[in-house]
Amino acid sequence: MPLPADTIDQAAPGKRQAAGTQTLLRGLAAIECVATGTTDVKGIAARLDTPRSTVHRMLNSLVAEGYLHHVPYKGYLLGPKLIQLGMKALEQRPLVALARPHIEELARRTGDTVHLGVADGGEVFYLDKIPGTRGLEMRSRVGLRMPLASTGIGKAMMLGLPPSRWRELHAAVMATADGASDRPAPAPWPKYEKAMTASLRRDWVLDLEENEIGVRCVGAPVRDISNQVVAAISVASAVPYMPDERMTELGPVVRATADAISKELGWKQDERATRHP
Repeated sequence: MPLPADTIDQAAPGKRQAAGTQTLLRGLAAIECVATGTTDVKGIAARLDTPRSTVHRMLNSLVAEGYLHHVPYKGYLLGPKLIQLGMKALEQRPLVALARPHIEELARRTGDTVHLGVADGGEVFYLDKIPGTRGLEMRSRVGLRMPLASTGIGKAMMLGLPPSRWRELHAAVMATADGASDRPAPAPWPKYEKAMTASLRRDWVLDLEENEIGVRCVGAPVRDISNQVVAAISVASAVPYMPDERMTELGPVVRATADAISKELGWKQDERATRHP
């Protein structure tokens, strides 16, 4: 029995809305595929479980609007409009704008690479990076995500968490660490806990090649007006430039820069004695 005309009219807008939402989400998923290295129609179609003809039309539309760029015989790249939107997104994050002069000065002072990041679940999300002057290439980049428990920035942000959470984050990294990769496993839990407890007292942390072989970091947390850890910074360099003695010297320097950024966010110096969880 056919539906009454008024029922059809009422149902149609909802169906159109659902279809439009599905198309939007599929387009965003295609962009994410390109961002993570799947750049050909066949690969994108497989990841989206969508017919190639549909994916091809969608990609053409994204290219036409500037969200993607197509290189013949090579595939798709992120387009100029996404670069513009990414810059706007960074500009709208007051943390990045407030922190930038401080981390630039820290990079100039140390000659090393300086990072700014925030926590996103159990991961670090890198917001900014000032390259050092030593010619060292490392895999960190703006937009990268890495485990909290294996990075200098991540461990610095963990200082704002109850120590009871540390083991959970440590276990998550241990479960995914691969001894054959360039991200070795962190120290066993008893040693890791001891190091984090020492870091809590001095308010800065060390990354001794736990995230990337050949790279050491010193990190410190950034706090806001409510005394909560909202970000962290780190100074990173190759092992030859980061002997134990220099890392010990850098700790208070990195913490001082983090404190300067914290003051920009409304944090008060006299809260240091009570700011640990």
